[in-house]
Amino acid sequence: SVSMSPSSAADITQNTADLVFQGRKLAPVVLALETARRARQLILQNLILSISYNLLAIPLAICGLVTPWLAALSMSTSSLLVIANSFRLGPKR
Repeated sequence: SVSMSPSSAADITQNTADLVFQGRKLAPVVLALETARRARQLILQNLILSISYNLLAIPLAICGLVTPWLAALSMSTSSLLVIANSFRLGPKR
């Protein structure tokens, strides 16, 4: 749950709100909801990417089919892939 307050509200509500929006229009509320939905989708995608990597890499490592340098490289690549996917949350162009 998230609390939102207009900038014209009392100071106490602005201080306790998670989001304070300017003006009289509710467009910032819609933008916040859209951003939250996009963030949730990206979080789920990143979880799937991470779980998939681990389901593939751990059995290979247990069997001794992965050398330490390859394991380090693939772990770094997996992390970079998750980070790159997270950058998609940035502002729409």
